[in-house]
Amino acid sequence: MHTITLKSDDSFYETLNDMVKSLKITKSELIRRSVNYYREALKQEQLKEQMKCASLKVRNHSLSMAQDFDDTLSDGLE
Repeated sequence: MHTITLKSDDSFYETLNDMVKSLKITKSELIRRSVNYYREALKQEQLKEQMKCASLKVRNHSLSMAQDFDDTLSDGLE
């Protein structure tokens, strides 16, 4: 295991102490869990952004295809 030193203000330190007492875990465990939780939250946000970009591409392509189809509706009928 590696050791990490963390400097904090009094408010953060008190919050950390309150949480470890409440959860009955060590400060190290709480920080490890918090970092892992944050990493997963970031992954979820990245996935949402990727899905949004893909959805926009599909939407734009679908709109283009619909316009192409609409342009052919009157072919030969005029």
